[in-house]
Amino acid sequence: MSLINDDLQYLLTQYCEPEDELLHHIDRETNLKVLMPRMISGHYQGRVLSMLSKMISPKRILEIGTFTGYATLCLVEGLTSDGMLYTLDINVELEDMVRANFAKSAYNDKIKYILGNAGETIGQLNEVFDIVFIDADKKNNGTYYDMIFDRVRPGGIIIVDNVLWSGKVLQEKQDKDTRNITSFNDKIAEDERVEKLILPVRDGLFVIRKK
Repeated sequence: MSLINDDLQYLLTQYCEPEDELLHHIDRETNLKVLMPRMISGHYQGRVLSMLSKMISPKRILEIGTFTGYATLCLVEGLTSDGMLYTLDINVELEDMVRANFAKSAYNDKIKYILGNAGETIGQLNEVFDIVFIDADKKNNGTYYDMIFDRVRPGGIIIVDNVLWSGKVLQEKQDKDTRNITSFNDKIAEDERVEKLILPVRDGLFVIRKK
């Protein structure tokens, strides 16, 4: 998943804020107990998400794709005192683990964890968001983007994970998943309503600022 070698990745973690005890626990438990643990954001990407959140000082955050809650707890660090983060996921098998992780956090009362199909649950939220983080089923990146765009305030940011797809977006002959990623990236590149750039962090973070 990482675009840089292990030695450089280790070095980067030495020059950012340390991973707190709870996040370290979630990372370890995810890798020990959960299928496809590589889906977790991890230390360095988590610090990137935390930094972006703190720079925006959001009042409302929407996360599409909770997994085990690691990125959730990084994003929530930047919330205003009256802020709220909504995180949506469809995997009920992870519910107990996720709720237990949130319960151990000082930010538990700032998180609303909603289970169900995001295509349906997004429509139930009557909020304007400062940050949206999309990290769910990649084939629906464009669908989620379109659904939430009008709910993001001007100057707000949308962050989309895995947009470099382990470098497969460079291949001329692409499988279906990679074509979906490339199609989404092209969609954003052509969207004149936003400013955008891809950060080569882990598997690629598309940071999109609404004008």
